[in-house]
Amino acid sequence: MARECPRGKRKFVANILHQEHEGLLAIVGRPNVGKSTLFNKMVGRRRAIVGDEPGITRDRLYGTVRWNGRQFRVVDTGGIIPEDKDLIPSEIFRQARVALDEADAIVMVTDVRTELTGPDMELARLLQKLGKPLYLAVNKVDDPKLEPEAENFRRLGIKNLFSISAEHSTGVAELIEELQTVVPTIAETEDERRLNNFARRTLPRVELDDETGELYEAESSEEDELSEVDEAGEHAADEDGLDDHLMDTIPSEIKIAIIGRPNVGKSTLLNNLTGSDRAIVSSIAGTTRDAIDEVVEHDGRRYRFIDTAGIRRKGKTHLMAEKMSVVMARRHLEEADVALMVIDALEGVSAIDANIAGYAHESGRSVVVVVNKWDLVTTARPDGKPAADSRVYEEQLRRVMKFLDYAPVIFVSAMNGKNVKRVFETVERVARERWHRVSTGEMNRFLKAVDFERATVPMRNRVKIYYVTQAAVAPPTFMLFTDKDVKLHFSYQRFLENQIREAFGFEGTPIWIKNRPRKRREFIPKAKPDKK
Repeated sequence: MARECPRGKRKFVANILHQEHEGLLAIVGRPNVGKSTLFNKMVGRRRAIVGDEPGITRDRLYGTVRWNGRQFRVVDTGGIIPEDKDLIPSEIFRQARVALDEADAIVMVTDVRTELTGPDMELARLLQKLGKPLYLAVNKVDDPKLEPEAENFRRLGIKNLFSISAEHSTGVAELIEELQTVVPTIAETEDERRLNNFARRTLPRVELDDETGELYEAESSEEDELSEVDEAGEHAADEDGLDDHLMDTIPSEIKIAIIGRPNVGKSTLLNNLTGSDRAIVSSIAGTTRDAIDEVVEHDGRRYRFIDTAGIRRKGKTHLMAEKMSVVMARRHLEEADVALMVIDALEGVSAIDANIAGYAHESGRSVVVVVNKWDLVTTARPDGKPAADSRVYEEQLRRVMKFLDYAPVIFVSAMNGKNVKRVFETVERVARERWHRVSTGEMNRFLKAVDFERATVPMRNRVKIYYVTQAAVAPPTFMLFTDKDVKLHFSYQRFLENQIREAFGFEGTPIWIKNRPRKRREFIPKAKPDKK
């Protein structure tokens, strides 16, 4: 069951940022009436998971509606059944009540193809009692012949009725224009653009097989991976050539994705970090489906935490909503700067943990490993065995996740807030390393000091490095100009990466090293003409 974080543990977390100057619209209704489809149409992208299975959306999901140069916020809620006392439905209702309390206006969505029911009447009465601007969107009016059927829903007593088809966008524009007359709006703003990404920030493409219903990973070519980095490399002959393109400071808002297997405590961690019951928490694996994001401010910096759905082993996802939640979790990971890889201390590190962490590593996200429920193997251990040793546990963890040797490890208890403060400190430190920029002069002085004879690489696989420059940040990407047009041997690349880390740090972030063949004469400076 959901538990509120102790008040004493919230002192280090600043208040959630309420944008009071920007109005909020709440979308509510019974399960499977098309609320998330309408939400996606209004925000202009597939932010919420949609499907034919009822009850897909559970937590509150926020987005921004931009229309005619103005914008306002919108929140999608789970399907409401007011009198249902089961854990998940009652938690969905509680989350929806929070959205209703925050909202400036409300849209109740119904399905024209279904008859009015008692829960519809009860929900309509509940919404009317709130005294806020209320609109009824009768959805799935895909044929003009269904419009007379929509008039039957006036029995709910809601005066402002709109016949819409969210899937086909029919009537949605008219609804938004009417909402702008009652919901406070601000001038449209663009999301912060990050000009520091010559390196691609993409995950391996994940698609759904229509026949088998399984997820599979589409392949991408080496040429695609190198294309944008190569463009940056064209400026490498000039030591200051990239100065105008690289961001030397981290952005004003750090995006953090919370990833891991189902039921390891990701939502509990989010609630503790934000100081609120933002996400539904239960012992039922797979409770979270949509990615939930929340912005908090701590020590003058903004952090956007994104709680993603638990990623299961291939073949263990059965419902279509669960399959899509895995795809969406990986897409939201792609949008993050830092990934908090959450591991259950009781269950230990598994192969699926390593696979999930591999998604973050391969896509260039910075990584912080968070071992949760640490109190259950130490001070609050129920089996009477000796308390676990964090150093031994970390050694075991790193044996399974050898590729994450650069990632810091934190031991926390999200339920009682122990050590959660360290998450902010560690994310801040890792983010600074992610945007760390080493000048070309420093890199080449470093290159001269490296003893490449120590690299355990066969002579035929060795290359001569003429020149090196940092071509990108986030993640730090280094371009080598060498004498051979070959892919760097793994051992050679690993040796060079370790040397770079020893010299410049880059804690918590992967380092990408790319190779471009060049002829020696390209780096010989041209002789200056004699002055007469």
